Amino acid sequence: MTYLSRVRINPLRAASRTLLANPRALHGAVTAGVPDITPGDRILWRLDTDHPRRPTLLVLTPSKPDWTHIVEQAGWPDAEGEHYAVRDYSPLLAQLAVGREFAFRLKASPVQNTSKPTKTSPHRTKTAAELHHRSYRMAHRTAAQQLTWFLERTQRWGFTIPEARTDSAAPGLEPSAPDTPAEAQQPAREARITDRSRSTFTKPGTRSPVTLTTATFEGRLRITDPGLLQAALLGGIGPSKAYGCGLLTLAPLSTGHH
Repeated sequence: MTYLSRVRINPLRAASRTLLANPRALHGAVTAGVPDITPGDRILWRLDTDHPRRPTLLVLTPSKPDWTHIVEQAGWPDAEGEHYAVRDYSPLLAQLAVGREFAFRLKASPVQNTSKPTKTSPHRTKTAAELHHRSYRMAHRTAAQQLTWFLERTQRWGFTIPEARTDSAAPGLEPSAPDTPAEAQQPAREARITDRSRSTFTKPGTRSPVTLTTATFEGRLRITDPGLLQAALLGGIGPSKAYGCGLLTLAPLSTGHH
């Protein structure tokens, strides 16, 4: 059985500052809350910082977790209220059906594979040569590249992004001719980037730093293949899943979406 958890983080505590600043450290705290992890188990997590004074950790686990250690180290252990919530994920999966629409959020690490990177370190070049790698994995760094990466892959994840709803032009103001380039004529989609970040940290036992480039996507999706979408929800999207990327979450559409 799969569970989705929400954990409140107190950003003013010393342990919290370490977790919030280092995805590797937060990954360790997440895995410590899941008993009996077996090979092949996928744990997905995401740190939402919409409210800087109360960041929220979301975690998708294949078994029921216990987040007491995070509350004691980085939460409000003596405060009243719910410190964390754990919910069965099955009811959401049961709602997946062709044509249904949901609001979504995804933090991902958009990348491309290229045989001719524009920039790379001497260490990375040497390693690739030694291992006979034929391509490099390079992060997309501009918002336009990151949004294109996302929109071009939604079908393989079992959904599409509907066209943005806009009011019709006033009489006499409609475009008279398609003089704009083809790419400019593409309809706007109900998806946007709400946050972009780039962080650097090191792994234990290594000297080379890890650089993580991420983008958070939000908007509205329409299901085209429930099986593919379920696989994306449970397995995650894109690389760097151990560092807080790949967790796609769905929510009912607000009253503004009809």
